[in-house]
Amino acid sequence: MDAELIELAGGLGRKLAALGAKIAVAESCTGGLIAQGITEIAGCSAWFDRGFITYSNTAKIQMLDVKLNTLESYGAVSAEIAQEMALGAIIKSEVDFSLAVTGIAGPGGGSKEKPVGTVYVAWAQKGGDCVWRKLNLIGDRHSIRLQTAKIALQYYFLNDDLSL
Repeated sequence: MDAELIELAGGLGRKLAALGAKIAVAESCTGGLIAQGITEIAGCSAWFDRGFITYSNTAKIQMLDVKLNTLESYGAVSAEIAQEMALGAIIKSEVDFSLAVTGIAGPGGGSKEKPVGTVYVAWAQKGGDCVWRKLNLIGDRHSIRLQTAKIALQYYFLNDDLSL
């Protein structure tokens, strides 16, 4: 397991524990890597509720209430889907915060409009606030997935009060 990923997860955990808050994650292209980093932290059950690995569109719809219309209009790799995943994770787990990732880790699957390395990360807060960021990453599949996981955790790690 990557030491920096664990460090970022631990920092997030300390902040959440201090707030008495919990987080859930919804992952597509990272396939559970974020949740794996979080669960490397002893005692994380105090602040980590669950992780959704929703690799298929069907899983996104069934587990996170992503709308079929949104998938058809924007595609699975989009800001709109990342936001729906993040908000769905909050609703389905009744946590205070969530993060979601969807993207193309490669080596195939990319297009001119959305090449390999295109990733969307969304962070949501209970009450409906949600922000997102588009990433254009370079590297092999493992590298893109690891970069995504670290960036997703860094957002909360770098915000002292965890606000969006």
